[in-house]
Amino acid sequence: MKQHITPVVATLAVAASIAAGGFAHAASAQQAQQKARQAELETKQEVREAKQDTKAGARKTGNAISDSWVTMKVHSQFVPEDALEDSDIDVTTRAGVVTLTGTVPTAAGKSRAVAIAKATDGVKSVSDRLRIARLADDDDDDDVAPRTGAAAREAGREGTAATREAARETKAGARSAGRAVSDGWLTSKIYADFIDETPLEDSDIDVDVTKGVVMLNGTVRSQAGAARAVAVAQKIEGVKSVKSNLKVGAAK
Repeated sequence: MKQHITPVVATLAVAASIAAGGFAHAASAQQAQQKARQAELETKQEVREAKQDTKAGARKTGNAISDSWVTMKVHSQFVPEDALEDSDIDVTTRAGVVTLTGTVPTAAGKSRAVAIAKATDGVKSVSDRLRIARLADDDDDDDVAPRTGAAAREAGREGTAATREAARETKAGARSAGRAVSDGWLTSKIYADFIDETPLEDSDIDVDVTKGVVMLNGTVRSQAGAARAVAVAQKIEGVKSVKSNLKVGAAK
């Protein structure tokens, strides 16, 4: 016996088929939109990363390295160096030529400072004007005047030893707490903290520290940069005060 599909049933079947096709098309279109949005987001991320890589690459190849950046970079590498402990080094950079002046406690420290500067990206040459200076606490024995009698000599030795020991403990305590122990270390530490500050990019800042008092001279790109430089210097332990002569303008 043959079965016949009525026109109504046929119409419903066609409508259902069309509806199913429509839903499938809508789902497909939504997936396509989601994929398009995801691709757009990935493209934007790649562009951002490419810009960052380009910037970093430019610095490494020397295309965007300024004298100020070189100075900060050299100082920042001095901070963790044991061989440069108790040093007081000033770094000046002109057209990629680095000049090192100041004092270091040993010949090994002198050589290490020069080696660090020479290995820094953007440095063309290094002029070494460093002097080797004895540590202050090494001179204590020489300051004890000859005394008459064994008791006097013994008292002098005990006093000198106590003074040296107290100085060492004070210095060790300061370092363990993260505080600077010399103006030279403070200078390098400030430069080290400046180097990763976005508001200070393309700035030309000279840092001078005398007995814990910091003087900032030079130029920054904006008032925000000037304020940030002062804030960074003020938060470093060992800094007593900060005086700013920074000007807003293009770095020379």
